[in-house]
Amino acid sequence: MSSEPDLHRAISMRPLPFNNGFRQESPRPSEASLHPSSSDAITVIKSGKSTAIDSDKIDEPFARHGHRNETDIELQSIPTYDEDTDPYQLASKIKTPDEMAQIRANSSRKRDGFGPLKTNKNAYRARKIAKFYEAQNENISDLLKPVEDHRRLAKEEEGADHLQFKIAVQGSFIANVILAGLQLYGAASSGSLSLFTTMVDSVFDPMSNITLILCNRAVKRVDGRRFPSGKARIETAGNIFFCFLMCAVSAIIIVESIRELVTYNSGQDTKKLHIPSIIAVAVAFCTKFALFLYCWALRNKYSQIRILWEDHRNDLFINGFGILTSVGGAKLRWWIDPMGAILLSVLIIFLWLRTAYSEFQLLIGVTADTHMLQLITYISMTHSPEVKQIDTVRAYHSGPRLIVEVDIVMDPNDTLRHTHDVAEELQIKLESLPNVERAYVHVDFETSHAPEHFLKKEL
Repeated sequence: MSSEPDLHRAISMRPLPFNNGFRQESPRPSEASLHPSSSDAITVIKSGKSTAIDSDKIDEPFARHGHRNETDIELQSIPTYDEDTDPYQLASKIKTPDEMAQIRANSSRKRDGFGPLKTNKNAYRARKIAKFYEAQNENISDLLKPVEDHRRLAKEEEGADHLQFKIAVQGSFIANVILAGLQLYGAASSGSLSLFTTMVDSVFDPMSNITLILCNRAVKRVDGRRFPSGKARIETAGNIFFCFLMCAVSAIIIVESIRELVTYNSGQDTKKLHIPSIIAVAVAFCTKFALFLYCWALRNKYSQIRILWEDHRNDLFINGFGILTSVGGAKLRWWIDPMGAILLSVLIIFLWLRTAYSEFQLLIGVTADTHMLQLITYISMTHSPEVKQIDTVRAYHSGPRLIVEVDIVMDPNDTLRHTHDVAEELQIKLESLPNVERAYVHVDFETSHAPEHFLKKEL
């Protein structure tokens, strides 16, 4: 994969203000890690002992059928493994705080010149090397973490155990609803096109949350006979429709602003200043600034809070610029107000088209990030000693969640029952990851064959 998919702007990845379940972003990619190839075979050279399950019970992702008995692996609980088991000795590569301090010191002492420019260059190199090893430490910790821990952390990130997360998500939603009413009053009472633009952006913020809630409920109420793969992609389709609706409204404001620029003939150089409207938008600006500061403090702790923080940052610019152009149209020249509305609408269209592009990637089936592919590969490699090699690992989006395909190599002399049990244990294990929708495990006895599926379908 040449570059990482940038999906953090997708509405599908945003937290629900009132949780009906949990949604987890793909883990962040690590600069220090190597990308696993989706086509090259990976040989398992150590005895596999899984670190991936630490739970006795788990809900199966879909209904199963057929005759069951006491020897059927599908009836048995998933085996429990020691979370400290590390067959590849990855933990030995984790740098301790003392080693990290020594790395920074050694990098800073390497000087090949004089003056502040060289000093700054060495300091930058030291920070870059330190970040490399910090990312490597984080990546190794995630690989050794049991799947049950990934599930628990995903629920906690959605606010199951963190009050700060709930305040940020629910507080932002409630504030957006109140501010939408304030800005609606400000725009309607003043008649300023700039304030109308800020009002439209403010009204559509809580509407995007409502869209997520409704789509999430539709996903949960699914008829398995009519939609055998589920309806998770309805969230993505609904968000794309929402993005283009927002762009259409902004385009209408642009047309109205151009019409005013062409037909304005009141004979006055300025418009009337409506103080209550400016105060209403100023209150919205101050509230957004407070939410911006609160989310800024948590943006590196919760991945989804970072999305809210970026939204508040964009709203600060839009509201601030809207106030300036509205006041400028009342105090300097009348055309500043419609011109500001045009500029703001163009910016809003750009931001929402960028969001729509991220949603399209999810719908089409963009690949998972490097870190997620590494995690799936490691879980598959350490799943069982009977897994001799890993032939192919693929993970791609189907809406907000992932479809995983893994080809494993086993002994050709193993019985069908044994290979089935090993493969199905791995399937259930992978589907236990919080952002995996379905996992498909294919068993083979060698890696020299051509790929099972063509990239392009020949008709």
